[in-house]
Amino acid sequence: MSNRFLAAVIQANEEIARKLETGYDKSHFEKSSVGAGGDISSGLDLMAEALFVKHLGKFGTIESEESGTIGEGCAAIIIDPIDGSSNALSLFPYFGTSVARVDSDGMIDLAVVCNLATHDIFVKEAGKQALQGKLFEADYHPVRSAPRAEIGLFEKAYVHPEIVSQLHREGLKFRAPGAVALSLAYAGTVNFLLYVGPYRIYDFAAGLALCEGLEVIVEEDYVIVSKNKEIADKLESLVRVSLASIDRE
Repeated sequence: MSNRFLAAVIQANEEIARKLETGYDKSHFEKSSVGAGGDISSGLDLMAEALFVKHLGKFGTIESEESGTIGEGCAAIIIDPIDGSSNALSLFPYFGTSVARVDSDGMIDLAVVCNLATHDIFVKEAGKQALQGKLFEADYHPVRSAPRAEIGLFEKAYVHPEIVSQLHREGLKFRAPGAVALSLAYAGTVNFLLYVGPYRIYDFAAGLALCEGLEVIVEEDYVIVSKNKEIADKLESLVRVSLASIDRE
């Protein structure tokens, strides 16, 4: 990994991971004000944000889910310092970070999503194959895929019981782990990724970049990703019908 910016992103993730491995500080659980993304920031979010600023601030302007615009520079760097912070603060091992760098043409030229609980890290550079590795290790390989995956991931499932019922009737098993960028990073492993509702750039910028080569449907009210076009189309039809029925009520 010779890219200086990428090396800095990995170093930031490794420093956050080391801090969490030594145990959570009492301040991590303290709640702050509403962040730029609309959620209340925790001490954990702000700790991770500070470490990303420390490592990435010299590369350009940071757009963070917590504090909004930080610093200045030509490059725009979009970060979610802790993806799935409620999971992290509940000691549920499905949380991480996401970073996307936007070039002068408004395109994402580098995306990184890291699962801090398992140390899985996913990297996508523009024009190159997505790679997967582990924090604190040098080896990277093409992102793994499970051709016969038995489950999908449905983020925000708790808001949409009618869609949950439809998935059950169609025999489409799923889990709702609660960390959107991570779920997008694992989209090639599972049967599908479904997100229904308004979405924020902090959650999706890096994750969607990692989905290159998969069937990706992005609309105003939903996002669908799958290895299988038939499944993606079936999900879109199901979601459209469900949302239309809600609008008529």
